[in-house]
Amino acid sequence: MYREPRSRYTAGVALVGYARVSTAEQHLDGQTDVLAAAGCEKVFVEHASGVLARRPALEKTLEYVRSGDTLVVVKLDRLGRSVKNLKEVADRLQGAGVGLRALSQGIDTTTAGGRLFFHMLAAIAEFEHDLVVERTRDGLAAARARGRTGGGRFKMTPTKARQARSMYDEKSYTVAQIAETFGVSRGTIYRHLARDLKAG
Repeated sequence: MYREPRSRYTAGVALVGYARVSTAEQHLDGQTDVLAAAGCEKVFVEHASGVLARRPALEKTLEYVRSGDTLVVVKLDRLGRSVKNLKEVADRLQGAGVGLRALSQGIDTTTAGGRLFFHMLAAIAEFEHDLVVERTRDGLAAARARGRTGGGRFKMTPTKARQARSMYDEKSYTVAQIAETFGVSRGTIYRHLARDLKAG
């Protein structure tokens, strides 16, 4: 399915598709058929959960495309694990002179409207980060005000587990810092991260 990145001397530009499905998902044709119908001459398929940091097919896709090409996905959530991650991928494409098109959402960064959307996305990513941190701090402060000061007494609720995953995906915090934020051990954070990977 894959081939080495094209030579810089090869003429022409291309629409290149990227599809991602969970390893537990059986039907790939939905995405690949849509991408082929959109005119993609090459489609890379990722068999990986959205929570995984390592996505080799995406890396091969980013190595394959070149200036003037457009990377095409069916939906933006196929491309990024989080808003911040999606913005990072979009910035990398922009830096390489590659457009990005999300078919079902009508987004195309080769147009003025599409570029505006990703400027807004940057602001949303920053807001999302600040909101997670603020909610986490408020929750811990409220718990401490009720006399719960011992680190081991805090439990990782599903909401806190999602917040921890978001902080981990941002790659701005170490596991130790995340554990300190939630008042739990590093082992607890690692267990929840591992549980997310199995669930994906």
